[in-house]
Amino acid sequence: MAKFMDTLTDGLIQFIGEQHVFFTATAPAGQGRINLSPKGMDTFRCFSPSSAGYLDVTGSGNETSAHLLDNGRMTIMFCSFSEKPLILRLYGRGRVIRPGDADWAGYFAHFESLPGQRQIIALEISSVQTSCGFGVPELTLKADRPRLIEFAQSIGEEKLGEYRASKNVSSIDGLPTGYRS
Repeated sequence: MAKFMDTLTDGLIQFIGEQHVFFTATAPAGQGRINLSPKGMDTFRCFSPSSAGYLDVTGSGNETSAHLLDNGRMTIMFCSFSEKPLILRLYGRGRVIRPGDADWAGYFAHFESLPGQRQIIALEISSVQTSCGFGVPELTLKADRPRLIEFAQSIGEEKLGEYRASKNVSSIDGLPTGYRS
């Protein structure tokens, strides 16, 4: 049975820290595609019981940024693949923090630097939901994939900037992402 809370408990913060993958979901206010993205690489942090976020690394798109600029709505989901089942959803208002923003240094202090880092997605949590996860299979982690980091390292920061300027300035539905070089 689903259970709702206003904030994260210490036990849920510990659960988050044990997960190797999480999922983000956003959507534009009007018509457009719903974005659901898997994330990993030890990039998620809880800043407080009511605030969390992740270090976002350059990818092929920037849908989350566009949707957050459009309306701010966001859901982040964790699910256990271990013996003890649990699904955890964080609902709230997200925002994008980029290098050069006034609050970048304060948020970035929570993370390890990664090649290709482009922004931090911060979520002010309005509701937390847990549910059983009985239908999620047990899986064993083989390894983290190094390919995204290797890609960023192989082309260097200058080429990453060019890549972002061509691939990350608008969503697939044409919404602006706020990316600036």
